[in-house]
Amino acid sequence: MRVSFSDRALPYLPLQLSHQGKALHAEGMIDTGSTVNVLPYDLGIQLGLQWDNFNIELELAGNLRNVESRAVLLNASIGDFPNVLLSFAWAKTPNIPLILGHINFLREFEICFYSAYSYFELRPKRPESIG
Repeated sequence: MRVSFSDRALPYLPLQLSHQGKALHAEGMIDTGSTVNVLPYDLGIQLGLQWDNFNIELELAGNLRNVESRAVLLNASIGDFPNVLLSFAWAKTPNIPLILGHINFLREFEICFYSAYSYFELRPKRPESIG
């Protein structure tokens, strides 16, 4: 899947997130420097998540180190690829983008950036080779 980001300085990926029958379309910023996927608080609310129902607290780093977050699992649909379960740190702040980081977006997909040409290519990870 080839995705252009010429209209923005950073690579964003359109995707659909869903949880227990509720779904929304969003754009996630692919961040190879982020350890985890991060879900803004308002998107979690739109998906019907209730803060008190998630009790696994996560400690964020960098600019988000003082933001409370909880672990959530969401189904993600990206292009024509098979759906994938993504883990997120649901951050209790609306003032951040949806972030797609190493755990576990970049472990589920292979990505190649062509930044000089303002696009990237994405595909699901290949099955592990045997032998």
